[in-house]
Amino acid sequence: MQEPKRRPSPDALLADAEREAGARGRLKIFLGAAPGVGKTYEMLATGQARRREGVDVVIGIVETHGRAETEALVAGLEVIPRRSSEYKGTRLDEMDLDAVLARHPQLVLVDELAHTNAPGSRHPKRFLDVEELLEAGIDVYTTLNIQHLESLNDVVAQITRIRVQETVPDRVVDRADAVELIDLTPEDLIRRLEDGKVYVPENAERALRHYFSPGNLTALRELALRRTAQRVDQQLLSHMQARAIEGPWPAGERVLVCVSEDPRSEGLVRYARRLADRLHAPWTVLSVEDRRVLQLGEAERDQIAKAQRLAALLGGETATLPGSSRRVADDVIAYARENNATHIIVGKSSRSRLFEMLHGSVVHDLVRRSGAISVHVIAGEEPEPRGRRARTAQLDRDRESQGAAILPYAVAAIAVAGALVFGLLVQPLIGLESVDLVFLSTVVGIAVRFGLWPSLAAVVAASLCYNFFFLPPLYTFTIAEPTNVAAFLFFALVAVLVSNLAASARRQALAAQTRARTTEALYSFSRKLAGTGVLDDVLWASAFQIASMLRLNVVILLPGSGGLDLAAAYPPEDGLDDADLAAAKWSFENGMPAGRDADTLPGAKRLFLPLRTGRGAVGVIGLDTGRAGALLGPEPRRLLEALADQASLAIERVHLVEDLERAKLSAATDRLRQALLNSISHDLKTPLASILGAAGALRDLDDALGAADRAELLATVIAESERLNRFIANLLDMTKLESGAVAPKVAPHDLGEVVGSALSRASKILARHRVEVELAPDLPMLDLDPVLFEQVLFNLLDNAAKYAAENSTIRIESWRDGGVMCLQVLDEGPGIPEDDLERVFDKFYRARKSDAVRAGTGLGLAISRGFIEALGGTITAGNRTDRSGAVFTLVLPVPAETRSLEAIA
Repeated sequence: MQEPKRRPSPDALLADAEREAGARGRLKIFLGAAPGVGKTYEMLATGQARRREGVDVVIGIVETHGRAETEALVAGLEVIPRRSSEYKGTRLDEMDLDAVLARHPQLVLVDELAHTNAPGSRHPKRFLDVEELLEAGIDVYTTLNIQHLESLNDVVAQITRIRVQETVPDRVVDRADAVELIDLTPEDLIRRLEDGKVYVPENAERALRHYFSPGNLTALRELALRRTAQRVDQQLLSHMQARAIEGPWPAGERVLVCVSEDPRSEGLVRYARRLADRLHAPWTVLSVEDRRVLQLGEAERDQIAKAQRLAALLGGETATLPGSSRRVADDVIAYARENNATHIIVGKSSRSRLFEMLHGSVVHDLVRRSGAISVHVIAGEEPEPRGRRARTAQLDRDRESQGAAILPYAVAAIAVAGALVFGLLVQPLIGLESVDLVFLSTVVGIAVRFGLWPSLAAVVAASLCYNFFFLPPLYTFTIAEPTNVAAFLFFALVAVLVSNLAASARRQALAAQTRARTTEALYSFSRKLAGTGVLDDVLWASAFQIASMLRLNVVILLPGSGGLDLAAAYPPEDGLDDADLAAAKWSFENGMPAGRDADTLPGAKRLFLPLRTGRGAVGVIGLDTGRAGALLGPEPRRLLEALADQASLAIERVHLVEDLERAKLSAATDRLRQALLNSISHDLKTPLASILGAAGALRDLDDALGAADRAELLATVIAESERLNRFIANLLDMTKLESGAVAPKVAPHDLGEVVGSALSRASKILARHRVEVELAPDLPMLDLDPVLFEQVLFNLLDNAAKYAAENSTIRIESWRDGGVMCLQVLDEGPGIPEDDLERVFDKFYRARKSDAVRAGTGLGLAISRGFIEALGGTITAGNRTDRSGAVFTLVLPVPAETRSLEAIA
C-alpha cells in the first residue's frame, strides 16, 4: 500500500513566512546560568562582528559593571544617550526607547532583558521595550539569566533560597529567533568572582557565601542547558514540520504511548513516565478515535479518559487523533513521524489468533511499519477485579443499554417487511431482476440511520426474504437454478458491502457534525464572552454554556473575603454542603481536581476543577449529573477544558479591567487629594496669615497707628476675609456639583441685569482694571438661574483680573447667533498655553503664571463649566487673535418659546 505524500505543517509554514517577511525584527538571546558568565561580553563581541560586516549596530543600553574587557568592546559602537528621570530623590538612567525608534538601526544591543524600568516609563519592563523594537522591524540582541525565566522562578527559589522578583515570560524566549547559551563551569565562574571580575570584593565575598555556591551554580547550569536543549528541539521539530521531513531524527528522544479502552492502559502510561524520566525526554499519550472507538460505551470511553487524566497528572501531554485511515497503526506512525517521536509504547494484544487473522493486529503493524522508531510492547498491569457493587452497577447499565439497543433491530425488521410487501406489489411491473434493489435501498437506509449491526441484521433478513419469496422454487429456501444461486450470493455480498460503507459514512458524518456543532458553540461562546464586560454576565453565560453543552449541573465559585463564594449556578443553587465546599477549597488552593471521580475528597457530590490562567487560579467550577456513574468521557472532558479556559480568561479580563479602573481612580484620587492639600495649605493659610497680622497690628499698635494706617489694616482684614469666603464658597459649590445637588431655578431673565449684578459684585476685584461692556441690543430673555449665572461671570471676571496686568482692559460682549446667545469675557493678559485650553477646567488645575499673579484655588473655572452645563450651555477657552489675552466664550440656548414668537412675528 502506497503511503500518502506528506504535506508541510500549515502552522510551521506560517511561522517561517512571518520570519522571512521581515516585518518583525529578529531576537537573539544570550542565555546564561548566572551573572558573570560573559553574556554581555559575548553580545558586544557579536555586535562588533556584525558592525564589521556592514550592519548598522547601536547600543541601546549596556551595563559593563566596570569590567575593562567589556568596556573595551563598547568602543566603535554608537551609543544611544540614556533617558534620565528622578524617583524619590534618586536619579535613574534608562534606555531611551523613543530615541532608538527614531534612530531606527538595523540592530540594537539591549542588556538585561528582565530589568524593571523606572516609574513613569512607557513600559514597566524592559522586555516590553524590546517587543516594541521588534514590532518596529529592528533586530535585537539581549542578555538573560536563567533564574529570570518565569516558569523556573519557583525552581530557582527552591535551589538558591532566593526569590527573584524580576522575571520574563516564557513566551519571549519561545518566540526568540535564536538562543545562544553562554556556558562556564562553576569552578571558572567562582574563580572570576574571586578575581573581582563579577562584583566588587565586598559584594563578591557575600555572593560566594550565599548564591554562588558550587551546588547552586551546577543546578542553575543544568537548568540553562535543559532550557536551551528544549528550545533547540522545538526548532528542529518546526523545521521538520515546515518541510514535511519524515521523522524521526534522533537528535533528541521523544516518547509516544498509545492507549485504548483496555484497563491496562494506565500501566502503559506509568511505564511511559518511567521511560521518559530515564531518557530525560518529553512524552505524549495518544488515543486514535477510529470507527471502533466511536461505538464504545461510556464505561470504555471513560477508561480512555482515565488514562489521559493519569498522563496529565504525571506531567505528560495528551492528544486525541481522529482516525483518517483504515489502519490505526498508519495513523500512529504518521503522528510519531510528524512529531519526531523516537519511541512508541503499545500494549500487548490479548485477542485471539483468529481475531488477529480476520481483523489484523495493531501491534504487528506498528512493528513492521515503524522503521527507525523503537516500538516497546508492554504487557501492562492487570487491573484489580471490580467489587460487587461495581459489577452490579455495570449490570444495571448493561440492562438499560440493552433496552435502548432493541429498537434499531425492530425498526430494521419492520423496514425489511415493508420492503417485502412493496417488492411483491411491484414485481409484476419491474420484474424479478429489479426487486433486489428494493431490499438494497432498505439496507442502505437502515445503515445510514442506525449503523452497521442493525444493517447487517437487515441484510440477513432481506436475503432470506429474497430467497423465500422471489427465487424459484417459491416459499422454500431451496434455489434450483445455478444462476439464481449466483444472484443470491452477489445480492448478499453487495448488501453487506453497501451496508458497511453506508454505516462508515454515517459514523464519519455524525462525528463531523458533532465537531462542527462543538466548534460553532465554542465560537459563539467566545464571541459572547468577548462582548461581555460585567462579571455577573460572564459567570452566568459560562455556567449556562457548560451546562447546556455537557448536560451537567454547574456551579462556579470565586474567591471572596471569607473564602470561596458561590458566584453562579445553572440550574440555580442556594448553597453547597460542607463536603463540596471542602473539595472546592482544596481544588482552588492546589490547582488540581477534587471531589467526585477525583483522587482527593471523592465523597463530595460534585467534581471541582480549578479555573486557571497564567496568573494562577481565578475560581473553581463544580459539576454533577444528579445520578450515579462517571461524569465525563474523553470528548466531554476536552470540551470542558476548552470552555473552562475561555471562561477563566474572560473572568481574568474582567478582573484586570476592574483593577485598571481602580488604579485609575486611585491615581485620580491621589492627584485630587494632593491638589486639595496644596490648595488648602496655601489658599487658607495666606489670607488667614494676612488677617491675623493686620488684626494683631491693630491690637498691639492701636495707639501708635494713624487713621490712614488703621484704615489700610482694616481694608486688608476685609479683603482677605472676602478672599477666604470666596475660597470656601468655591469648595462648597464644587461639593454640590460632585454630589449632583445643583438644581437650577430657571426663569426668564434679562442678560444685562445679570451682567450688571456680577460687575457690581466684582467691583473691588476690578478696581484696578478698565471694564468695557458691549451687549447686543434687543437681546431676548434667557432661561437662567441668576445666582448660578452670576457666579459664572464673577469667576470669569476674577480670573481675568488675576492674569491681566493693572490698568488693562477687561471686555464683556455678547451677540445673537441663530438659536443661541453668545457671551465673551476677554482680557489682555498673557493668554493660555495651547496645551492648557481644556485642562484649565479641571479641578485644582492652575495654568502656569508669573510670581506677580496672585494664587487661585483652581476651582473657579471648573465650577463655571459645571454651572453652565447645568443651565444647558457650554463654555470654552481660547486666545485672542487681535492681541495677547485669553477669551472665554459662553453659549446659551434661546428659549423655544421666544423662537416661536419670533417666527410668528
